[in-house]
Amino acid sequence: MTGRPYQRVKTALSGGPGEGTRCDASYVVLEVIMRVAALYDIHANLPALEAVLQELRHIQVDQVVIGGDVLPGPMPRETIACLLDLQVPVRFIHGNGDREVLAQMAGTETEWYRKAPEQWRLPVRWTAQQLTPEHQRLLAGWPATLRVNIDGLGEVLFCHATPRNDTECFIRSTPEDRLEPVFKGLDVSVVVCGHTHMQFDRAVADIRVVNAGSVGMPFGPPGADWLLLGPDVQLRHTAYDLAKAAERIRQTSYPQAEEFAARNVLQPPTEAEMLAAFSRAELK
Repeated sequence: MTGRPYQRVKTALSGGPGEGTRCDASYVVLEVIMRVAALYDIHANLPALEAVLQELRHIQVDQVVIGGDVLPGPMPRETIACLLDLQVPVRFIHGNGDREVLAQMAGTETEWYRKAPEQWRLPVRWTAQQLTPEHQRLLAGWPATLRVNIDGLGEVLFCHATPRNDTECFIRSTPEDRLEPVFKGLDVSVVVCGHTHMQFDRAVADIRVVNAGSVGMPFGPPGADWLLLGPDVQLRHTAYDLAKAAERIRQTSYPQAEEFAARNVLQPPTEAEMLAAFSRAELK
């Protein structure tokens, strides 16, 4: 993050169930940032990312936060290169998808990978095969969380799924009493999360909790979802040429290119469908 003071701190966040327990380090940005764009769950959908970045050029943000799950997906090398080429400071945190790709690159078979169906493992394995040792070093340096002091909002914590875990699921209707232990003691005014690919803006006790949605695999209307922060929170949706994007994805060697183009670009699952699905997997 060129020209911005920050420090890395070790945290002692408790792990949750499953594999998503590596919330062991966080970056803290000390300077007050005026406007921040939060882009989550890109899943290597380069056309969607390009559309959002084109919009950002007109908005003039001071920093971009990439909230995890840049990977896996159909255009991994191109997506990472695009993000690294931005002309504004960029900070990354990792998501469970990035972590699984990194494990594959290291030759590690995680518990998730051993238990997951092949249709879920294949994108992770293919994505890992497309990347280089330089990419591996890059991904390994992404922390679990990031704290940024944003004008008008105060201290904002960015995490992928929850502050303690990169796989836990909750939605806008998850009862507050289930979430209070997850968000207790954070000493921040706002938490930004992703993972479930659906935007919301709600409260848990005295913390404002906002889901950025997904740039590359939204659940709901086709397009790209993201957040603009400072001095308030704006849930943003960017339209782009879906047919052209689908064709670009089909032209890749991604093993699920046709399915990705059809189900994640042209006609994503509806929010109602996915709310019903996540209600069975949310925090209990």
